[in-house]
Amino acid sequence: MMLSTKITAIAALLSFSIIAQAAPGIDLVANETPVDAPKSAEAIAKIPANYQFVEPGTFTVAVTVFGSAPPFGLYARDNKTIIGSEADIARLIADGLGLKLKLVPASWEDWPLGVTSRKYDAAIYNITVTKERKTKFDFATYRQDNVAFYVKSDSKITSIKSAPDIAGKRILVGSGTNQEAILLAWDKENRAKGLAPFQPLYVPDDAGIILALQSGRADATFGPNVTAAYKAKLNGKTKLVGTVPGGWPKTADIAVTLKKGTGLVDAVQTSLNSAIANGTYLQVLDRWGEESEKISHSEINPPGLGD
Repeated sequence: MMLSTKITAIAALLSFSIIAQAAPGIDLVANETPVDAPKSAEAIAKIPANYQFVEPGTFTVAVTVFGSAPPFGLYARDNKTIIGSEADIARLIADGLGLKLKLVPASWEDWPLGVTSRKYDAAIYNITVTKERKTKFDFATYRQDNVAFYVKSDSKITSIKSAPDIAGKRILVGSGTNQEAILLAWDKENRAKGLAPFQPLYVPDDAGIILALQSGRADATFGPNVTAAYKAKLNGKTKLVGTVPGGWPKTADIAVTLKKGTGLVDAVQTSLNSAIANGTYLQVLDRWGEESEKISHSEINPPGLGD
């Protein structure tokens, strides 16, 4: 990691920790303690006899650390230990399989080749299941892929869930994103019905988004739910008023990603379902503010974007 990046990471972590002490929803210090799951005999039995782990007895997983925003991945106070929701999910799987866990920080560009070349056993990197990706990878789902509307905590807006709800509103959204495409499609529907157009607001950085929303210049934000839910639970300044499937109008799933055809996906899915059944899965999602994206069971290679 470059020195400037490390300094930024430390500063970000310190600011998160300070906020966390005042916010009962998320306590980053407490979240440094792993959530451990019991072994699953059923999952262990499904590990293919001929599968060779990158390191014997170890589940090696590519994850993000500050490549995305928290809660996916960040460093603990020692600036070495990786924590975050993706790290926790990886640990639940490893525990269920009776394996040690090795987390490897990786860039988004690195994980596809790293998984196919067996540099990693899996990638847990907020990866959405798609038709194209299923030609090269096997997937075991662990979370819904939702985008969401958030407003100021004291806003009078209580619900934004469909096209009519955005009419006349000023909404912060990323340019060129899937969220923008959804809003533009909804706006087209509204205009055809004679409803007032919405006003998209494009702000390049997080600080600008917060300022626009808190100052009243914007009515709502629309973006990935996980990061927005984390911030809302961390500081209490925003609230959720509606979610939309990330693949609107179809649903989308986030999944553990493995090399196609190795057979390990069956064991991973079974380990995830064991964690769901014993409650450790929900414990992980809840402590990172992701409970609204929970699933009732893990699926292997479900329909994805493009199917």
